Amino acid sequence: MQARILSFALFSALSAGALAIAPCASAAGSNTMTCRMDFTLSGWSAVYSTADGTGTVKCSNGETMAVKIDAKGGGLTVGKYQLTDGHGRFSGVTDIQDVLGSYAMAKAHAGVVGSAHAAAMTKGGVSLALSGTGKGWDIGAGFASFSISKVK
Repeated sequence: MQARILSFALFSALSAGALAIAPCASAAGSNTMTCRMDFTLSGWSAVYSTADGTGTVKCSNGETMAVKIDAKGGGLTVGKYQLTDGHGRFSGVTDIQDVLGSYAMAKAHAGVVGSAHAAAMTKGGVSLALSGTGKGWDIGAGFASFSISKVK
């Protein structure tokens, strides 16, 4: 329960930040759709962090796509974690292929045994807010690259 509360607090803070830095999508209109990603992710950090995982993206138009996730970066972080209940919400998507690529990311995470993570990121006009819970121990904040590719 404490991990979920922490996850919600981290997610809320980073989502507000993502909205502040996200480009204005004046041309968005009715051509955009929302997409959701359910994923698992595991990794470690000791100043430099690395994580990888898999997920499924589902869009409001009914399309789905299996994806691979790769995250790397630095910052003031330390720990080891496994997110087994990760969720992401994309906005500004006009085609499911828009979710693929590398995102600029700000993240925060904290936990002992019950790990909670949240991140907000952008890639052009596409924004992505992530949250997740799992297990492990970690604490920190930093900047990282976050890439999503299609499973082949």
